[in-house]
Amino acid sequence: MKFQLAINLERMDDTTEMSDVAQHTLEMVQMADRAGFNIVWAAEHHALEMTIAPNPFQILTWWAGHTDQIRLGTAVAVAAYWHPIKLAGEAAFLDVISGGRLEFGIGSGAYQREFDRISPGLKQSDAFRHMHEMLPAVQALWKGDYEHDGEFWQFPRSTSVPKPLQENPQIWVAARSPITFDWAVKNDCNIMTWPIARPHAEAELYKQQLDDVLAANPDARKPVFCLMRHTALYTDDAGHEAAVKAAQCQLGQFAGLFQNKGDVYNGFPRQLPVEEIMNPEQYTSELLTENLMFGTPDQVIAKIKRYEALGVDEFIYYASLGLGLDEQKKSMQLFCDEVIPAFS
Repeated sequence: MKFQLAINLERMDDTTEMSDVAQHTLEMVQMADRAGFNIVWAAEHHALEMTIAPNPFQILTWWAGHTDQIRLGTAVAVAAYWHPIKLAGEAAFLDVISGGRLEFGIGSGAYQREFDRISPGLKQSDAFRHMHEMLPAVQALWKGDYEHDGEFWQFPRSTSVPKPLQENPQIWVAARSPITFDWAVKNDCNIMTWPIARPHAEAELYKQQLDDVLAANPDARKPVFCLMRHTALYTDDAGHEAAVKAAQCQLGQFAGLFQNKGDVYNGFPRQLPVEEIMNPEQYTSELLTENLMFGTPDQVIAKIKRYEALGVDEFIYYASLGLGLDEQKKSMQLFCDEVIPAFS
């Protein structure tokens, strides 16, 4: 079992200074680097304080200059928001200046609110078609001169400048549906999954979907299969209560954005009341504690071992859940000191 970190520059309200968030996020990434985490992921989102990530490559370039070994991934670059030549060049430049540490994650995007502002007229449910056209174009540009005449982009002969330092950067896709698992395997992509707040059975479903696709494509490479969970470690009841309260708030904001129901004021999303969230029963203290990676170090070790037995290759520690900055660092330190050694 290897470990990865997903972390956002995150402000839940305007009482937290942006400079403090930036310093905290960098220090969390440096902790992961020292502890031997395999990859750190930066997202792409726009006009939202809960996920401050207008350009994941800029964030990863910043982290590259302050770390030594941890690999640097986009989770994910949203295909519809980019032009293939620009996306290929930005990704390749990160690979060059980081010494070949790029992990290229690509996706179709999450929130209709963002599409309404960045790609007006495009439905989020249709954006997977942009991803399907974008990936082979980027890979071709990385190899050399290439011209493109597609549904969404057209351009004459061009190439990526610079070229990636790695001959074939690893490609990653965020997948939950059978069609995405199928596309990922057929296009030699590694897979990251996120059951959000759903129970362990959801992870079992994702693994079964992957197994079904691999059985139908026996010549395909088995992808690296990763699973992400919100993570908070603590040693007392106060730590548990803080983690649950933070998760309920942040997931309420996420649900409002995902369901396109929540209002956003000056970049801060309104938290949906629990009764307005789909499947509100999943957001009780008991189920969040059971389903998320919450607990003492021993409890978290047991949960990760369950994923390991399921066939998860790498666990993604999702640090951003609206928890206080000090609590985030304490959680990360407990994970590094007491959980990672159990899997070494």
